[in-house]
Amino acid sequence: MIELRHLRTLVALRDAGSLVEAAERVHLTQSALSHQIKDLEERLGTALFVRKSRPVEFTRAGQRLLTLAEQVLPLVRMAERDVARLIGHEPGRLHMAIECHSCFQWLMPTIDYFRDHWPEVEIDIPGGHHFDPLPALAREQLDLVITADPQPLAGVYYEPLFRYEGLLAVARQHHLADHAFIEPEELAEETLITYPVERARLDVFTQFLDPAGVRPREIRTAELTIMMMQLVASGRGVCALPNWALTEYLERDYVKAVGLGETGMWSTLYAAIRDESREQPWMEDFLRTARETSFAVLEGIKPA
Repeated sequence: MIELRHLRTLVALRDAGSLVEAAERVHLTQSALSHQIKDLEERLGTALFVRKSRPVEFTRAGQRLLTLAEQVLPLVRMAERDVARLIGHEPGRLHMAIECHSCFQWLMPTIDYFRDHWPEVEIDIPGGHHFDPLPALAREQLDLVITADPQPLAGVYYEPLFRYEGLLAVARQHHLADHAFIEPEELAEETLITYPVERARLDVFTQFLDPAGVRPREIRTAELTIMMMQLVASGRGVCALPNWALTEYLERDYVKAVGLGETGMWSTLYAAIRDESREQPWMEDFLRTARETSFAVLEGIKPA
């Protein structure tokens, strides 16, 4: 009567807080997800959650099934890992590079969880490399690259992890602080603070400023997010960062965030791997763990 897909759907509904977002997470249409839940409720003879509640409010029966899901789904996943080992796959290697200065917030918990379950896989994040990560991936110097800038390379596959919105961080007293969003022209007289990477890899240029033919008055770079926030908070510039990277600073009222354009500036983060790695059980599990961990620890992201 109760299937694993039902349990996964209920967990997605709890974590997402709405039918629309839950449907995206389990890769169903909202109609298909609603039908699946209604079918289960008819089988059980009881409602599982209160309709039109937001966030979703589960009934006692729904809460009981969520408890079951928390018990069963980890066991199923562990069994899948064990079976993958039993069928004789070679121990893997996961050397990765990160083209994302603010990714460690979700990546380190992902690596910690993965290491506990795949101790035989050699994990490393090489430092000080003086090469482009994506070509190095194609040459087998790396095994995975976290990037928001996919390039067409033979033998390289891009697995979408999640979508995120870029926001403009400004000082609390800045004249743009009370705006819901800004247009590119409003940055023409601003000092824009960025990470020290080429403009072609920064969404604020490729998606927002360059199409409008706008250039900031000055461009300043900083290596660390916390240094960028200090500069912004003291009124020495503004910067565009992923929504999740700004969460802690917004919660502390350290800076304000403004949307970039009326519809927002959205991007997708990818895990780039080689084609032959796609069916490796440990690689599949790492990518799934990365997505699940991201949605557990980050706010404001969407399924890709």
